Amino acid sequence: MSRRLILRPGAIGDTIVCLPALQHLCTDATELWAPSVNLPLLSHLGTTRPLVSTGIDALHLAPATLDRLRQFDEIVSWYGSNREDFRAQVAHLPFRFFPALPPSGMKMHAVDYYLDQVGAPLGGMPRLPIAHRPHGFAVIHPFSGGKSKNWPLSRFQEVAQLLPLPVQWCAGPDESLDEAIRFNDLGDLAQWLATASLYIGNDSGISHLAAACGVPVVAIFGPTNPAVWAPRGPHVRIAEWDWPPERVAAEAAALLTASAGTRSR
Repeated sequence: MSRRLILRPGAIGDTIVCLPALQHLCTDATELWAPSVNLPLLSHLGTTRPLVSTGIDALHLAPATLDRLRQFDEIVSWYGSNREDFRAQVAHLPFRFFPALPPSGMKMHAVDYYLDQVGAPLGGMPRLPIAHRPHGFAVIHPFSGGKSKNWPLSRFQEVAQLLPLPVQWCAGPDESLDEAIRFNDLGDLAQWLATASLYIGNDSGISHLAAACGVPVVAIFGPTNPAVWAPRGPHVRIAEWDWPPERVAAEAAALLTASAGTRSR
């Protein structure tokens, strides 16, 4: 069996929307190099290595790195497509390069964009091999990778007061929020999210993670396009930036009812 290497840089959300494309590519002889923070999301697909530990991001690739790359019969890379110097150094190797991000103004969903790149059928749904085990609480993560995408915290707090179930607040290691639950490992975070009955958040990697764990998700979108970047899952609702907290809470309650009905069938 030929050995395939996949290089997948990017943030949490970028990795999750790329999961169906990665699953299409992966075989029993596949190795994945990615940012260390994302490796728990990819470990079910094959052998993984932290991207930085491989030396692939050096300005001049070391002989040891080139020797390691030569071990593969095919290299599918979302890394380096815009680095002419890197592509020149690996021109003798079996690389296929893909842009790591969709072009500005694209209307295709990001999941389908990556599926199309690798020649896979469109319409896939990012899913991690984690069972959804609802324990009767909601998770709210009021942050994202950019402040411009963050709905005001005060509105999230109003939504929390209106929900028909208790709320656990979630934050990243560097996000300031009193009494928030925090995890340093995305695998541990995913296992915890999978016990939530509901998740509410911004356009963020953690919203994509919750959807990939099968959790009902209400994602609030403002400056970004949900047609491209919305979490894709069986129980995902999109709330608009200018909605009042009462409407977001009502949408969340309706989603809870709908998802509970699906589970009971």
